[in-house]
Amino acid sequence: MRDIYDISNYNYTLDERLIAQKPLEKRDISKLLILNRKTGEITHDKFFNIYKYFDDEDCLVLNNTKVLPARLFGTKSKTGAKIEILFLDFKKEKIAEVIMKNSRRVVDGDFIEFPAGLVARVVEKHGKTVEVEFNFGKKEFFKILKKYGVIPLPPYIKEDKFSPKHKEIYQTVYAKKEGAKAAPTAGLHFTKDLVKKLKQKGIEITHITLHTGLGTFEPLLEKDIREHKMHKEYFEINKISAEKINLALKNKKSVIAAGTTSLRAIEHCTQNGKVMPQKGKTDLYIYPGYEFKIVNKLITNFHLPKTTLFILVCAFAGIDNIKKAYSEAIKEKYRFYSYGDAMLIL
Repeated sequence: MRDIYDISNYNYTLDERLIAQKPLEKRDISKLLILNRKTGEITHDKFFNIYKYFDDEDCLVLNNTKVLPARLFGTKSKTGAKIEILFLDFKKEKIAEVIMKNSRRVVDGDFIEFPAGLVARVVEKHGKTVEVEFNFGKKEFFKILKKYGVIPLPPYIKEDKFSPKHKEIYQTVYAKKEGAKAAPTAGLHFTKDLVKKLKQKGIEITHITLHTGLGTFEPLLEKDIREHKMHKEYFEINKISAEKINLALKNKKSVIAAGTTSLRAIEHCTQNGKVMPQKGKTDLYIYPGYEFKIVNKLITNFHLPKTTLFILVCAFAGIDNIKKAYSEAIKEKYRFYSYGDAMLIL
């Protein structure tokens, strides 16, 4: 009998040529694999036809987070050594937590110079992260970040990775609230026209926010998946969105999550079979054995093996169904990962 908690169950082999390096020119012409999790049946379509799989008054939940251009390149004041940081969050007005490439080149008290007169003093190293003190407060810092920062693309994207075009193309068309370090990639397939078409069909569309963190893409290192500690991510579900989701449930309609981020936020806020408006941080980790309380349809991309994302879709649709779907996608030469094609799990 298979041990569903063994990480080896969540692996597969992919030809690197199937890793998408850029999005399609028209987002919604991407391929769409439809998986029926009850029957295991697989069919193929295009993303622009996704509305055909939803019913009037179903509720589609979109994550309106916006990716920050969080990478900044600077030099060490003393030596001129190149230092790269990835901004994570502010702890106080000028004190921030960052990931620092080449952190071995700095010691506590060193100064790093960035564009537009921004300077960071190294306060203390904490393993993977570094605490720094900027010479500017939040407002001025974010102005500089937006002008000089680079989008933190996943490492498997090699082409034009420093191009400013990613500030636009690595965002959903409904991105609004800044704070993510990675895009909610299932949402990258939507166009404004498709959103309009869904509304015209009578699909209720609502937005939540979950600021996707970099831990999302990290492979699990533990043999037993239950031992993994999930990174915390900020989320927000307001009263209007909660009411729309709960109305769909009351009317026995589907709640469709666009992406694993939307799904996790919804499931985190569930209480007595309803979604409660909340904001805060979630480290909800979903793996096989989890009982889904609200979401019954999921739009998702094709994820890296041995990641929490791949494990989540296995929990939602079943390991065998997902393995079969991924094999089919590889056979049909679907494009994988962030800029790749999509799957709809019914």
